[in-house]
Amino acid sequence: MSPIRILLQTTIPAIADDWHIGRFALLQQYLSALTDEAGQPLCTVVARDRAPTADGPDPVLSQLEQSEFDELWLFAVDSGNGLSDRDCAGIHAFRTRGGGVLITRDHMDLGCSVCALPQIGSAHFFHTHNPDPDPTRHCIDDPYTTAILWPNYHSGRNGDCQVITPVAPLHPLLKNPANPTGHITYLPAHPHEGAVGVPNGVSTAQVIATGTSQTTQRAFNLAVAFERDRTAEGYTLGRAVAESTFHHFCDYNWDATLPCPSFVDEPPGTTMQTEPQALPDLKAYVRNLALWLAGRL
Repeated sequence: MSPIRILLQTTIPAIADDWHIGRFALLQQYLSALTDEAGQPLCTVVARDRAPTADGPDPVLSQLEQSEFDELWLFAVDSGNGLSDRDCAGIHAFRTRGGGVLITRDHMDLGCSVCALPQIGSAHFFHTHNPDPDPTRHCIDDPYTTAILWPNYHSGRNGDCQVITPVAPLHPLLKNPANPTGHITYLPAHPHEGAVGVPNGVSTAQVIATGTSQTTQRAFNLAVAFERDRTAEGYTLGRAVAESTFHHFCDYNWDATLPCPSFVDEPPGTTMQTEPQALPDLKAYVRNLALWLAGRL
């Protein structure tokens, strides 16, 4: 079987002091090193930042449906202008032809350009764009970084792991036979995660895991999985995942001794390194994502 062709991409240009694609190097390295049962490469990975042309669109995202990629893992690290209309159209056309899509963002309005993506964009709730339909969640959860407003769920320090709660029935993305529980227990924590939920009228989407705020003890959604769906035009949409924060995937949250942008000033943690099950669980989740989005799990 041919390798799964994955595009890892941010929604910003290559800015040195920001969450550019180089901040996701451990993810790229891990995916690239995976092998299948025959010992052959499981994935081929291309990692890039957004490189808009003079008239606005990114040359890869806007033409994604014509590419050879099987999956797009999009890290929305922009402040609202990370995707052009043509980029969104290209991503939707890619999913319409069966491509798998992971869309992840962060707190408040960070990454809100994804709201323009049909269906999966509606799974992301922001501060001023597509806010959470539950008004009781329009409140600050992380009280420490005062410049950041809701949604900002405090699951722990960067560099720490958080205990997650799988939603029954256990989704394939969360299975880990190597964990004594049979499922993934830990994912990287972050001081201010964003918000995701099942969009109205989308029967093929489900919340698969929740986290718990370390400040309010409130549960919040970590990931929403979309099964394949048949459109009115007769197309079959590829699988997709909406994730609460890109910090589940970046180097600094896997190992806080690694570099991060200068504007990150919260004290880091260490339990991603000291909890023996944390990194194995994270890597199992990443492998599951690659396989599931490609329809191989």
